[in-house]
Amino acid sequence: MIIPTLNEESAIAAAIRSAFQAGAVEVLVSDGGSSDRTATIAAGEGARVLTGSTMRAAQMNQGAAEAKSPHLIFLHADSLLPTGAAAMVEAALTTANFGGFRISFTEQKASLRIAAFMINARTRLTRCPWGDQAQFIRRDRFLAEQGFREIPLMEDYEMAARMRRRGRTVILPAAVRTSGRRFLRLGVLRTAARNWRIIAAFRRGADPADLARTYKE
Repeated sequence: MIIPTLNEESAIAAAIRSAFQAGAVEVLVSDGGSSDRTATIAAGEGARVLTGSTMRAAQMNQGAAEAKSPHLIFLHADSLLPTGAAAMVEAALTTANFGGFRISFTEQKASLRIAAFMINARTRLTRCPWGDQAQFIRRDRFLAEQGFREIPLMEDYEMAARMRRRGRTVILPAAVRTSGRRFLRLGVLRTAARNWRIIAAFRRGADPADLARTYKE
């Protein structure tokens, strides 16, 4: 289990606990040099803490290089895995190359239930689970594919699209619970529209650094 972090002290303990409760035999927190207590809290929860790049893709690649488990799950720091997730992933990867989970949101808002419905419908159609859906893959396959493309944004989308072309992608029926803070900040429709504009631009060959600036704005 690999969790990339940067200043996530308020969320990291719950994410690590959910990973162990889901059956993870190891949890690696790949930290980008947090200035808060993220690394200290993570170590106290039993995770192995690595320190490196602030870029999430590089953090996840670093974690995968250090991992011992043959199966990799990439979990966002503000997300919680469902019970039994590790066994589900191991079973799925006997026949699939790559996958992810359905999504739900921790905040109980009607707008977020609509957002989750939209995301899960999109995933069923595209077979491209994004990073907040706890992407998973066999470690040997991940290394053979040279991991995530080290770009400042869209590394999760690029990996999902690439792996869909390589073979079977599975979407597990259990749901990862994640924070809806992005949607609550901008609103569901504005967030969804922004995401799809960024995807369209990425597919047309836009510079990921420019897209990252747009995303942050």
